Amino acid sequence: MNKKLIGVDLGGTTIKFAILTLDGEIQQKWSVETNILDDGKHIVPDIVESINHHLDLYDMKPEQFVGIGMGTPGTVDIENGTVEAAFNLNWKEKQNLKEEIEKGTGMKFAVDNDANVAALGERWKGAGENDDEVTFVTLGTGVGGGVITNGEMVHGAGAGGEIGHINVQPNGYLCTCGNHGCLETYASATGVVRVARDMAEEFAGKSDLKKMLDDGQDISSKIVFDLAKDGDVLAERVVDRVCYYLGFACANIGSLINPSYIVIGGGVSAAGKFLLDQVDSYFKEFAFPSVKKSTTLKLAELGNEAGVIGAASLALKFNK
Repeated sequence: MNKKLIGVDLGGTTIKFAILTLDGEIQQKWSVETNILDDGKHIVPDIVESINHHLDLYDMKPEQFVGIGMGTPGTVDIENGTVEAAFNLNWKEKQNLKEEIEKGTGMKFAVDNDANVAALGERWKGAGENDDEVTFVTLGTGVGGGVITNGEMVHGAGAGGEIGHINVQPNGYLCTCGNHGCLETYASATGVVRVARDMAEEFAGKSDLKKMLDDGQDISSKIVFDLAKDGDVLAERVVDRVCYYLGFACANIGSLINPSYIVIGGGVSAAGKFLLDQVDSYFKEFAFPSVKKSTTLKLAELGNEAGVIGAASLALKFNK
């Protein structure tokens, strides 16, 4: 019997599910809304209920699956299958995910942080080309990521791979972590807007971006990149500064671990080659000479499916 995998991508608004082959091909997928009411106590029962419901729907049994893998926000104890500090899920206490989900579904369960899981997905079936040396940088509301070396996810003493908190500007913007000058404060979607607001105050030339900001209009990182592509001078300067910090951080990652690929994903990466080319230019300016030749920067390929694919790959260890 060809066994299957289940991948779960737990987010603050949506829980995504997929049934995959052992080769990582998605066969079915669905999603449910994340119910964070009552300190998030409905989330785990909803996951169990949704998996069991869809197994009934597809006339499948737990023994047909190798196991379930899941990515979650928060600080994860991968050995014990617990998570804490997942504030956007309203979880104030430690959650015993492994114990509850294994009991509720009759399947083995593994969990890791959501950014790590997305990195595993891109490494396995996306831009990482299943290489053993891949670093994933995701540019969303914050900046996350995951580091894979020798084919294994780096966890360090617990906080390995916190790419968003690489310091790129000593005494720079205040970060939510309490430090100043983290990459996240410049290269996230909110960071791009922050840079734009600051640079607009000092800019005296003609610019649609400046006019929008001066008029009090809401802007987004997409608007900044779109205006830069159209030749808006201020927007071009904002993008250049953001790409400088990203390229600088990628060069430091390259010098430390020399991955085959640094994969850039998340909402901001929708700017595509326009973003990648500028980041790559600064990467090559700052990187160690041999790293320039051996580390390649690429755009992520899996989009929203990276999470469920990477989560499913966690369950593969049960197949050994």
